[in-house]
Amino acid sequence: MKFKAFLTEHGVSLLERRFLPALDKMGKICHLFLTRDHAIFLHNLLNGDGVQCIAQFRKEALFDDYRISSQNEDRIAFAIDVSLLLRAVRSSVSICTEFGNGPSANRLQIKLVKKLPPNCTQPMPFLTFETKGYKSAVIQDVPISKPLSRAQVLELQTALDIAQDLPQTLVQVPDLNQLQNFVERMKHVGDLLNVSISKYGDLHVQISTTLITLGAEFRKLLVIGEQAEAPSEDRNLSAQSRSERAISRGDAQSVQVSVKHFSRSLQCHLAKPDCAFYGIAPQGACLTVIFQFFIPGTRQTDKSISLHCRLPVLDPG
Repeated sequence: MKFKAFLTEHGVSLLERRFLPALDKMGKICHLFLTRDHAIFLHNLLNGDGVQCIAQFRKEALFDDYRISSQNEDRIAFAIDVSLLLRAVRSSVSICTEFGNGPSANRLQIKLVKKLPPNCTQPMPFLTFETKGYKSAVIQDVPISKPLSRAQVLELQTALDIAQDLPQTLVQVPDLNQLQNFVERMKHVGDLLNVSISKYGDLHVQISTTLITLGAEFRKLLVIGEQAEAPSEDRNLSAQSRSERAISRGDAQSVQVSVKHFSRSLQCHLAKPDCAFYGIAPQGACLTVIFQFFIPGTRQTDKSISLHCRLPVLDPG
């Protein structure tokens, strides 16, 4: 089982300034799943408890001279502490900046190794960063779990495949800051959030307690997938009435999620997505948030990186 690659300048920037800070907010430990073509960060896919988060990169988006081999179809997966990984990347960047010059400057190598730590009798696995300057090299070891077995990798791949299924209707929320500000206020009201999404392009979020009901509606959003025309007779109704009528017609779905989970998923704004899409899985299985990234200077989707979350739904009964 071997893995070795060089992080590109673009890859370092993506990880250090955007994706690792976002993933760090999602949870302390995640799985890093390396394949022949992709590097994938996965939160909560195997235990199913809490927000599932998946950040996927084509190898070219992060690395050059990418080499991987294993007896499991060149797939390697292990658990890693995101904060330690972020610290190692940031430290390596500062070393590159301070000492790097000459033809080998700013070359940050990353590889899997086994080492014997102090006061241990068994070698332990590490993800090692090696920063090569003009006259010296600095090595940093990030401890990782024992690599997953063939059966565990298959379980992880199956969970990943299931998590890639898209809801039939997605609505685009271009202004995540507005939604985030609203949810921050909601956190002080209650713990449960009702979310409904219609084929008309409406996103309705509402929190209710015995004393207060607070809600917001985002209307006429861009719809991807199944869509429908909003009936003209609903035009002058309240947001809640419109939402209820759309659900009764089968033109909308509604789920209840934890405000804490919803707020945590919005921490993905640290990855600097250009917009987000919300959708509800068939039979209300989960609330899905897909973050979209554009190729810099264009409105074209950057297909080399993807990020999405799946929020568990709560039983309103």
